[in-house]
Amino acid sequence: MSHVIIQNSTHPLLQPIRAKYCRSFTSKFAGLMMKPEIDQFTGILLVEKRDSRVETSIHMLFMRFDITVVWINSDMRVVDIKLARKWQPYLAPAQPASFVLETHPQQFSSFKIGDYLEFFHE
Repeated sequence: MSHVIIQNSTHPLLQPIRAKYCRSFTSKFAGLMMKPEIDQFTGILLVEKRDSRVETSIHMLFMRFDITVVWINSDMRVVDIKLARKWQPYLAPAQPASFVLETHPQQFSSFKIGDYLEFFHE
C-alpha cells in the first residue's frame, strides 16, 4: 500500500496529512466507505489520469462520518473544497481536477481555492 505526505505550500500545515494513494479502481471504489472513523491527520488521495469534473465526482453513500474533500488539478492547485456530509448522493468539483483528497472534517480550514500543494511519496 502506497502513501503520500501532503503539504500545503501556500499555507503550510503544522502537521502534514498522510494519505493512502489510490490509483486502482478497487482502491478508489472502496475509499472510506464503511470505515468507522478517520484520524485528523490522515486521509485518502484518489488519483485520476487527467483533469475532469465527472471522473473526480464522489458520493457519500455508506459513509459513517462527514469529511473534508479537496479537489486538486494537475498543476497541484486546489480548485474546490467542500464539507461532504455522510449519505450525500453526489459531489463534483467546480473546476476539473486530477486528485481528490478525502480527509478529516477539521481539515476544512487548512485549504483554500488556489493553494499550491505538494505530495511526497513515502
